[in-house]
Amino acid sequence: MIVALIIACEVGFWVLLAAGLAARYLLRRRRTGVVLLLCEPVLELVLFAVTAVDLRNGAEPGWEHGLAALYIGFTVAYGHFTISRLDAHAAHRLAGGPRPPKPPRYGTARARYEGRLWLRTVLAAAVACALLQGAVWYVGDGDTTSLRAFQWLALRAAGIHGLIALTYPIWPKKAPADAAGRAEEEGRTLTGR
Repeated sequence: MIVALIIACEVGFWVLLAAGLAARYLLRRRRTGVVLLLCEPVLELVLFAVTAVDLRNGAEPGWEHGLAALYIGFTVAYGHFTISRLDAHAAHRLAGGPRPPKPPRYGTARARYEGRLWLRTVLAAAVACALLQGAVWYVGDGDTTSLRAFQWLALRAAGIHGLIALTYPIWPKKAPADAAGRAEEEGRTLTGR
């Protein structure tokens, strides 16, 4: 039941996102779009409540409860980021807004960008670990090895992402010489110098 609810929440996330952006930009119903986008966190609250009720009713803690905690943590950390990026793209494509900036590709700007993404992963892991620890305390003397395993999984994911993010400031990718020349040329034409 929990796995089906996780899938339903993921599908619901994308359906609400598409409906919110369509109402906002295609139908020109800004308030309706905002209301639909604000319904996104309700999905995570429903998943959290159903998971807690499932454990309360005596269900053996399993991988599905750990997966639910990881899903909620990921959505807390990356949900707003994803929505705002897709909103900027929809504004550009559907409403004639400015082109959203692409993530930096080179140098310290890329390192800072990757560092901020890693901090989101740390937040996701912290939320997941906190939810899993709450479930461990809630279950009490029952078998909580699967919940502990998912805590370690969340910490490993944050650690691996941290190591990858650390490579960007240590070995920064340099812009190709012709790209730097084109950027300088474009800067001159934009400023009129």
